[in-house]
Amino acid sequence: MEHGTWTFAPGLIAPGLIVAWTLVAVAFFALAILLYVAIRNRTRQVDLEKAVQAFRCLDIAAFRNLLDSAEEAFLRENLSPKKFREIKRQRAWAALIYVWEAGRAATALAKIGQAAQRSSDPKIAASGAQVAENAFRLRLQTLRACPHLLTEILLPDLQGRPLPTLVDQYERAAETLFRLGRFSSIERSSCNP
Repeated sequence: MEHGTWTFAPGLIAPGLIVAWTLVAVAFFALAILLYVAIRNRTRQVDLEKAVQAFRCLDIAAFRNLLDSAEEAFLRENLSPKKFREIKRQRAWAALIYVWEAGRAATALAKIGQAAQRSSDPKIAASGAQVAENAFRLRLQTLRACPHLLTEILLPDLQGRPLPTLVDQYERAAETLFRLGRFSSIERSSCNP
């Protein structure tokens, strides 16, 4: 090879190009899926009764217990290390499911808040802004909690930080939603176990 000139072997270029074009195709496919999901979720109507039911059906006491650091300390002290890891994984999985459902409820609540913000009645619009803000905060809390709980599932011996603010934010969001008088007709008995 002379100075300043490049020569390529024909067999080396083709595999590199194939890999590059494959990655580009995968990226475009992933982008198309994300775009489809975003458009579908944006045009989907929110069922207010289902959103309220989702908030009412989540067992706050059980959720709080799963995230309670004192309960975890009690279990750590009274169980064998092997049994503790098993129980902690189960509790983390259950908490992850609660967090996932709280995130879904927060998304629905945000849509309700956004719809209320477009109301011509200033009181409803102000309530809608408050609902949307609480929903946004709750969604952020759930997004932060998921990696934390996944870490607890994978590494149960690790002592993590407690997540009580998530439950508190969920309760604040639920209270904001329930204060709106038109939603009070849904009974707690309509929850599906």
